[in-house]
Amino acid sequence: MVEVFKTNIEDFDDAGRLIEKLERTFSNYSVNFDLEDRDRILRVKCETEVDPKHIIDILNESGFHAEVLEDEVDVFSRHECPK
Repeated sequence: MVEVFKTNIEDFDDAGRLIEKLERTFSNYSVNFDLEDRDRILRVKCETEVDPKHIIDILNESGFHAEVLEDEVDVFSRHECPK
């Protein structure tokens, strides 16, 4: 499973420290940031479920903001699909 978060992290050093903290806390998670994305993306991968609330709490406790970035998928019914 992959969970994607929008964050306010801008500094690569902060991102590195948070990666270490998250991977220590959740040894089965693989964590990375995309700070070049406008949403300062945090991606968390796991073979099982990702605990988004706990991840958000850890970032908040570290002085940062994070929120789950919902998938934006356009779904068309047969009648609405462009021709």
